[in-house]
Amino acid sequence: MASINSSLKWLNILALIVMVVVNGLAGGTTIIGGKNTAQISDTNPTLITPASYAFSIWGIIYIMLGIFVFYQALSNQRAKEFREKVGYLFIASCILNIFWLFLWQFEYLIFSVFVIFLLLATLIAIYLSLEVGKVSLSLNEKIAFQLPFSVYLGWISIASIANVATTLVSVKWDGFGISHEVWASSLIIIVLVITLLVIATKKDVAYGLVIIWALLGIAVNQSEKQDIVIAIGASTIIILATLILSILKNKKTKFLSLLTF
Repeated sequence: MASINSSLKWLNILALIVMVVVNGLAGGTTIIGGKNTAQISDTNPTLITPASYAFSIWGIIYIMLGIFVFYQALSNQRAKEFREKVGYLFIASCILNIFWLFLWQFEYLIFSVFVIFLLLATLIAIYLSLEVGKVSLSLNEKIAFQLPFSVYLGWISIASIANVATTLVSVKWDGFGISHEVWASSLIIIVLVITLLVIATKKDVAYGLVIIWALLGIAVNQSEKQDIVIAIGASTIIILATLILSILKNKKTKFLSLLTF
């Protein structure tokens, strides 16, 4: 068991390095498939694709995952415990991320939908295994082990929906005669509901902020679509208000616990 745990920390590091390299090649060059990642997205424009600047969040995700793999590789008991909780799921997420990139780059978009949902499911499994919002951790532990996956999961939640939309555009789906604006607004409402559920059950501020970042990116990209901008504006206000209430409630709970102590 100890040998497996020891090997796992190095495999986690290797998996992250390979994933970052492949993502860099896909996003910054045309080596894989003859196009970069953004060009394929631009070829199939949707009403829920965020503006290009919003994708800079990948830099933050990579940094945070780097923090995770650094701390999980430490020899102390807490690092071992978290490493065991995640198990091989992180490696699986890296493999799925890489696999998705190749499918995307070579424009096998229908298959990419299945893979990104597998990635989403894997991240949810990691998220649940780390018991976000359920266990009491030190600030350092939250930053090292929970925060990276809150941010990663938040972005992939939006990316999964955008991936479906891009794929439907690529196959020229007519939307059952319903306008693209109505479909986009409906998806935004679904994102809102999911986000509120996560905040309510997990008290996860980071997840909510990532969703707000993505929604504002969509609003910037679709600034001429008034219905979508209004839907995003209302959703952003609701999410932000819920986050503030959640933070205030948490502080009040901690204060009352001190008094009762």
